[in-house]
Amino acid sequence: MRVLVVEDERLLAENISRMLKNEGFEVEVAYNIGEMYRKVEKFSPELIVLDLMLPDGNALNEIQELKAELPDVGIIVISAKNTDLDKIIGIELGADDYVGKPFNTRELVARVKAFFRRTKGIKEVIRYGKLEIFPEDYTVFYDGKKIELTSKEFEILRLLAQRPDRVYSREQILEELWKDEFEVYDRVIDVHINSLRKKLGKNWIVTVRGVGYKFSKKGDTSVESDGTERINESNESTSH
Repeated sequence: MRVLVVEDERLLAENISRMLKNEGFEVEVAYNIGEMYRKVEKFSPELIVLDLMLPDGNALNEIQELKAELPDVGIIVISAKNTDLDKIIGIELGADDYVGKPFNTRELVARVKAFFRRTKGIKEVIRYGKLEIFPEDYTVFYDGKKIELTSKEFEILRLLAQRPDRVYSREQILEELWKDEFEVYDRVIDVHINSLRKKLGKNWIVTVRGVGYKFSKKGDTSVESDGTERINESNESTSH
């Protein structure tokens, strides 16, 4: 999946590029309109992240030409001009999405991923090393092999993996996943966590004593919790 980032603020362009590459995208960067067209010709992007105010002109005028040259290319506009009228004009000219500055780079990455999910039927995946979690399908793979989880085991894993290194107390997990269900005790979380560790390996979910649990992005290796419990066992029965 090829993404061309067109942004004259070099630090911002590099940050966007780095985060997209970390998500597995092929990325090229252009800093002005002229360079954009050269990169379009050589790189054939599937999606262009396009800042409007560039040193050599207003890129709003280029959207229709880009669409004429590459009918299937997606365009996500990023611009400090983010009134409702600006957004309407951008979309009417052919932009697929419009993100106003300032923005959280993670939000932009999420918009990029959403574009490819819409256009290519690509499923969202949370990936750490050999572990892959597919939130929409309630499926988990490790090293290419499917790991069978119950629905609650999956929901706990997804909750923790979406915010790695954040510590969740048992009460917070219950509130997030059991909501209004009654007669559910916090120790049920321990039972599900133990089951997840048996199925995935013991290093993905770390106990922070006296606080709760967190997901470790380094679950393929032994890890140490935030000041308490060291998990040394190697992964068991975990091949994706």
